[in-house]
Amino acid sequence: MRIAHPALPLFVGAACLVLTLTGCTDEDGTTHARQTPSVSTAPTLAPALTAAQARDVITRYSKTNNEANTNRSRRLLDSVEGGPLYAMSVSDYTETEGLPAADRKPYKPWSYDSANAKLYIPRLGAEQDRWFVAALAGQKGKAPSRLGVFAEHPRHKRWEMVSVVDLDSRKLPDVALDRGYATAVPADGNKQPATGAHLLRAAVLDNFVTGGTNTGRKVFASTKSSRRQIKVHDKTGIRYGKQATTVFAGAANRYTDAYALKTTDGGALVLFSHTHTQTDTVAHSGLQINPSKDDRAWLHDMPRTSITYTFVCNDAATVPAKARPSRLIGYTCARTDAAGPPVQSWTNRA
Repeated sequence: MRIAHPALPLFVGAACLVLTLTGCTDEDGTTHARQTPSVSTAPTLAPALTAAQARDVITRYSKTNNEANTNRSRRLLDSVEGGPLYAMSVSDYTETEGLPAADRKPYKPWSYDSANAKLYIPRLGAEQDRWFVAALAGQKGKAPSRLGVFAEHPRHKRWEMVSVVDLDSRKLPDVALDRGYATAVPADGNKQPATGAHLLRAAVLDNFVTGGTNTGRKVFASTKSSRRQIKVHDKTGIRYGKQATTVFAGAANRYTDAYALKTTDGGALVLFSHTHTQTDTVAHSGLQINPSKDDRAWLHDMPRTSITYTFVCNDAATVPAKARPSRLIGYTCARTDAAGPPVQSWTNRA
């Protein structure tokens, strides 16, 4: 996936009927508390799929993804991708299609190393949607550098890759494994993890919007990823000087699914997504923002007085078992839209 932010263009006794702990009364009237047996309601858990099946899913994804990318086939891509990842990939297609043929880079086929992928397959209940996480490398012999989430489409019963995050470190999170399988935990909840996906998402947005002033620096310890987000806020906000302003904001997020696995310290690895915008606006009339060639598919080379870019991003964080700062370990963004009013002279000409 591509990043990110455009370059400068200018989630006892007689029996009693009981349920759990009951009180029964003797003939002398004394009441005794008694623990009675209860039927366990814990769901039966089973692995989402076998390791061999998971590797087949990864192999199929790579093969089909290459076929789709060769001709920018959204229909074929939709058979192996979903969620935020599909939106990000389609934005790549759109951006490419906005370029003149001479500026389009030839597509180079690639493949994930499925044989050496590190698999984190959770045990799930029969009523739960199936998913798993894989640490992936884009080349054989290389250490995994990405975390990908694969989920089974509930209606079509096909596996799709829905999220991928580039990690800032080759050291993978310490996911707890029991006989080779991972333990899924609630991504949002009051007990585990200590910080849910909704709070993590809000903190990520705060990194972009305020530079982490409100919650970003409180929720997250300082890591390469969190510092990079804060740097985007700090540097992008002043790039135009006095000629234009840049404002970041959270945006409507269609991708609220989040995935969490128990880690060896009792915490969790949480994978989630967010959406934010970046709005550049000229300081006064007479100024204009000239779109770059990568914006052409959305802005059609027309100078604008304001441009709002929309970004869909995948994020990964490790959350401790106790109330301590979480660690953002990677994120990946793609611009999925750009819009804004043209300067008056261009509007009149049109």
